[in-house]
Amino acid sequence: MPVPSASIQVLQPAPPDCADVLRPAALEFLAELARHFEPVRRELLERRRARQREIDAGRLPDFLPETRHIRDRDWTVAPIRPDLLDRRVEITGPVERKMMINALNSGANVFMADFEDANAPTWENNVRGQQNLRDAVAGTIAFTSAEGKRYALEPRTATLVVRPRGWHLVEKHMLVDGAPIAAALFDFGLAFFHNAGALVARGTGPYYYVPKLESHLEARLWNDVFTFAQDRLGVPRGTIRATVLIETILAAFETDEILWELRDHAAGLNCGRWDYIFSYIKKFKDRPECVLPDRGAVTMDQPFLRAYAEHVIRTCHRRGIHALGGMAAQIPIKRDPALNAQALDKVRQDKLREVRQGHDGTWVAHPALVPLAREVFDAHMKGPHQIAVKRDDVRVTARDLLAAPSGAITADGLRKNLDVALRYLAAWLGGAGCVPIYDLMEDAATAEISRAQVWQWRRHGARLADGRPVTAAMVQQTLSELVETLPERVGADGVGVPQFSLAGRILAELTTGAEFAEFLTTVAYEHLH
Repeated sequence: MPVPSASIQVLQPAPPDCADVLRPAALEFLAELARHFEPVRRELLERRRARQREIDAGRLPDFLPETRHIRDRDWTVAPIRPDLLDRRVEITGPVERKMMINALNSGANVFMADFEDANAPTWENNVRGQQNLRDAVAGTIAFTSAEGKRYALEPRTATLVVRPRGWHLVEKHMLVDGAPIAAALFDFGLAFFHNAGALVARGTGPYYYVPKLESHLEARLWNDVFTFAQDRLGVPRGTIRATVLIETILAAFETDEILWELRDHAAGLNCGRWDYIFSYIKKFKDRPECVLPDRGAVTMDQPFLRAYAEHVIRTCHRRGIHALGGMAAQIPIKRDPALNAQALDKVRQDKLREVRQGHDGTWVAHPALVPLAREVFDAHMKGPHQIAVKRDDVRVTARDLLAAPSGAITADGLRKNLDVALRYLAAWLGGAGCVPIYDLMEDAATAEISRAQVWQWRRHGARLADGRPVTAAMVQQTLSELVETLPERVGADGVGVPQFSLAGRILAELTTGAEFAEFLTTVAYEHLH
């Protein structure tokens, strides 16, 4: 068997049953991607840092004057692929074997297999996730639980879409020419190398969700990666289709430009609401007028978030493609039928808002929510989408996107942010990226917004509703109390008890440190194997 060149180093072996995922030809393909695109990736990350320095100095975002010709012209993206025509209900989840099977069988139109925020990127999770993906595409994926229950695919399954990690992350277990490969290229490259041909043969295609973009130049890089990969493996250009998550405040100002850059590969835009709010806090962290109230009060009914969603819808429909709504993270509350009914009604109202605004589909985190979301969209969207609803009434300005909502900051809100972030981070450090917490299925986005809010409140000495300012001492004391009480309760559910102490130390630095860490996951990744 041929071996990869000496300039490619895999620092940890693959699980024995996944060895073929990292076969020499696959590693060489990854190395080609890295050598072609790593210099541009680094330039774009430096551009992010420069843009942050400009914002810190007082230059707020606005629509780009140099790309106005793109926004003003009439044009559309490539025609919609048949199996992406109807996306009214999409389910998301990690690349864990049983959860993938359940999601594919859930009755949703689309399943997003997530290597990003719902996946703790241990080496085993990443490599085994790629093997699970191969088995899913082949139709052979199966799982037998410890109790003997067998899981396998139904004859009809959801259309598969894969979300790789963002441009800011690396895969530390694989070096190319002495440097870690970009995590985005690792995840995308393996998924494309192993599955593109089989997907095309089945009448579908290699479809992706692209996360965390901050500019149309980052979308251009993805488009260049898609073109290179297709040419390299003999796949016709335009076979790849990608949906971009508009989950940063800067990307909201460049929605037209992002679709333009990806126009031959574009499958739409999605409103990633939690990460969008996190991005808002991060970008305007030094501006006291941008301090947000309790996380529970920052709903999609707030004017700045409503403007963002309607701007995405107008952009997509003008360009002939789908605009997807946000996540319903609720999970069944079996212990309390009354609470469960309240949770389902909250989901129903949220999905009703989305379909009435003009969204063409929505996200859910649990198979039990698929029928409810489908019922709402079926009642109000008679065709496969509502791209014909152009929303020409929408005229969003920079001020609309930047205006912070008012509202109270409470002691309960502070404690809940720290509680949820601590629970999630402890589970993530233990290898789980998709975690049920307080009857919601949480991923990294929830932990990010939770710790970012606490840092922002502490940075500006925001006052709680009872008049007390948020201080580092208050945050540290609350964290200490939580760490003391959590291990016994949460450890019984299978999360490693020792991780709570480590998670507490990491979270203390993230919320009380002088500098704002750009991503929780990059800090915590140093502790994963």
